[in-house]
This record gives sequence, structure tokens and C-alpha cells, in this order.
Amino acid sequence: MKKSVALLSTAVLMTAMLSACGSDNNANESSNSTNASTTNNGKAATNDSTDNASTTNAADSSTDAAPADDVKGKVVFAINRTDLVETKLKEYSEQFHTKYPNATLEFEAIKDYDQTIKIRMASNELPDILLIPGTVKNSDLPTFFSPLDDLGLNDQIYFKDNRSQDGKLYAISSGSAAMGVTYNKKAFAEAGITDVPKTLDEFLADCEKLKAKGIVPMATNFKDKWPLYGWDQEAFLVAGDAALHNTMATQDAPFAVDGPHFKVFSILKTMVDKGYTEKDLMSTNWEGSKKDVATGKTAMYLLGNWVVNQVIDNGAAADDIGFFPMPIDNTGEAKAVLASDYFIGISKKSENQAAAKAALKWFTEESGFDDFSGFIPVLKSKQPALKQLADFMAMNPKTIEMQAENDDYLAIANKMQFDTSAFAQDAVMGDDIKSVFDSYNKKWADARKAVSK
Repeated sequence: MKKSVALLSTAVLMTAMLSACGSDNNANESSNSTNASTTNNGKAATNDSTDNASTTNAADSSTDAAPADDVKGKVVFAINRTDLVETKLKEYSEQFHTKYPNATLEFEAIKDYDQTIKIRMASNELPDILLIPGTVKNSDLPTFFSPLDDLGLNDQIYFKDNRSQDGKLYAISSGSAAMGVTYNKKAFAEAGITDVPKTLDEFLADCEKLKAKGIVPMATNFKDKWPLYGWDQEAFLVAGDAALHNTMATQDAPFAVDGPHFKVFSILKTMVDKGYTEKDLMSTNWEGSKKDVATGKTAMYLLGNWVVNQVIDNGAAADDIGFFPMPIDNTGEAKAVLASDYFIGISKKSENQAAAKAALKWFTEESGFDDFSGFIPVLKSKQPALKQLADFMAMNPKTIEMQAENDDYLAIANKMQFDTSAFAQDAVMGDDIKSVFDSYNKKWADARKAVSK
């Protein structure tokens, strides 16, 4: 797919939508991002004509108006929320079964999600419903997934073009998020910080104040790697380019010294060098960090707004947790990246297409997962419930809506096995950050040359 499509219709629309948010705090979401560069996707052989024909027939039977008795069988939904196995996922299964008594929805929570699904895609052994890894090319969607146009949601959802191919919809976004700093207000107050920082210098000065009080300024979860994806997204703000990854696909050396990635990774490296992150980067723990931010032992995260309610769920009072745009320079201008989270698709190999489609439609319209996750809802008619998100947008940040990564970028990234979070790790841990960037430029140029043959 050669053209990129913006995630939301316009920044004006998003601002208007968010400014109308209610004051409820009932959100929380995915520990993974929409980072499309985490793993190298595997490819499976194309299905034979018999398989394609049978799948197409099943997929064409609409579930939009199907009576509950006509939705039958068991469907499995692979998801990355391992923390919800005994709680919310059980509730969703029960609620779906109540609506469709002849069908069951089982969730398969996977820890190393993208890597596991990549392996299963290579053998074409996918669950009925799944979060689609960002490394899957749009041109490969018809090989693995069923079209979803018959659900009747195309005109009701944002991001419908991001995971479409040849005029057909193959996946629905689980919701979207703004990248920013989630923080503990009590930790800020203890350090004498009376307002959120507006400039990079103010931000670093606040980190010093927090450190002086024995509070870890920011949790990076460096060892777990994936939480570093936010630093790559901040590079979009430095570049002022909503299609930065796609722009990189046109360049042999996209990682310039003093370029977008260099500038944001240098901020992270400064924080590590000054002791503004965890003392031992290689013993960090994701689940534990949420408790630390909830109690104020650690003050901040740089992640999507989905993490707000995960912190609240770990014991913080909702009023004690805030969310503000990360200052990346000293202009004083608030800026923020908006991006979709995982897209959800249905495997072409699913033997229960009608039940799978009913489950996906129900999950999108009725489960409340987007509110629970603190997401900007994918349904255009629904307003987000997260108060911290409304407060964030009231700061009037200049927003960049990340565009979908095109096949050119994904081909290079997959060939190189480009992992944006690993890139951040290498930049921080390397003895010479310039040498790290030179190395990545060479690997990128080699991969770009290889895929262009």
C-alpha cells in the first residue's frame, strides 16, 4: 500500500471530541504500542483456491443482523493483556456468552505477543481473532485475514483505511492514544514542583528535584524494551513529520546526527546518565513499575495515555494521577503524537467466521474495552471517558497524527529486523552514540538495497 493515511480525520476534530470528555475515570490498556518495528514478520504460503473459496463464503455472511441463536461455536481471541486473565477477560467472555448463548469467547493472553504471533503466522496457525502485529504488511492482509466490510462498521470508525487493502477492510482499531507523561501529583508536590514543565530545561530541572527527594523521576522499563517505543514516537514531533517512518523509507541514511531520533534518544541518554531513571536498568520490571508510580516511589512514565488507569488500578487515587505533553525542546510549545493501538482482525482459517465476526463487533461496540483501556474510542459516535486525556488536550498541544506505515517502510524494517525500542537501548548503552547511529544507517541502507532488487 503506497499511500499513508492519517489515523484520525483532523486534529481539530480530535481536539473538539476530547474537550467534550466526561469526568469518569474508567480506563486502562495495552502494555504494547502500535510500534510497527518490533519484530520481523513471518510469511506463510498462500492458501489454495479451495481454502480461499470456503473462507470467502463464510466471511460474506453478515453477522450484523444475525439472531443470537445463529451465532454458534467457540472462538479464541489472542490478546496481549496478560494482567487481565482472571478479571476483565473473564467478564468479557461471560458477557458475550450471555448475548450469544450458543457461542463462547475464549481469550488467549500472550506475554511475548508480537514474537509469538509472528511465529504462528509463519505456519498459518492463528487464533480466530487477534491483535495484528504492526510488522504485517497491508498487502499481506488478504493472505491471512477475512474482510470485515459486512460488519456495517466502515462508516462508523476511525482508522478504517489504515488496515484496508484493495478497497476492503481487514482490521478494526482497538482504540488510539496520545503519547505523553503520566505522573504522580503527590510525588511532584513532595519535590516542590507546583506545575507541569513546559520546556525541556524545566523538565530536567524537575527530574533533579525529584531525585534529590529520593524519588525516581521516570520509569523506563529499560530491560523490558518495548516501553521505550515512546521515544521513537517523540521523534515524529522533532521532525514535524506525521509520516516519519515512511519518509525514512526514501533515505539511505535516515539516522543523522542531530536528526530527530538523535535528539530524542539524547534526552533519554541524559536522563540515564544523570540518574533520572531506574538505578539498575537491567532489573526493571513492568508490573512492579506501575505500583511504584501509583505509590509515588517513581514519579513518571513516558507512554500512551492508556497507562493512566493501569497506575490507578495499582492503588493510586484517580485525582493523584495526571498526564501532560512531554517537553522535547525549549520553545514552550506543547506537542503530542496521536497513534492507533493494535488493530484487530479475524483469521481466514477460522472455522467459525460468523461467531468470530459477532465477537469482534460486540467487542468494538459493547464491551467497553476502550473506556477501560483509557483509549480514544474507535467509534466516531463515542467520546473518551478518561478525564486525564481531556485535561491533556485542554493544554492545546500541537498534535501529529501518526500515519500508517506503508509497505516500503515495512519491507526495509522487516529485512533489517529494525526494532525502534532496541535502537533506543543501543543509543543509550553504546559507548559512542554517533557510532551507534552510523551502524544503524549502514544496516538500513543494506536492507533498503536488498528489498529494492
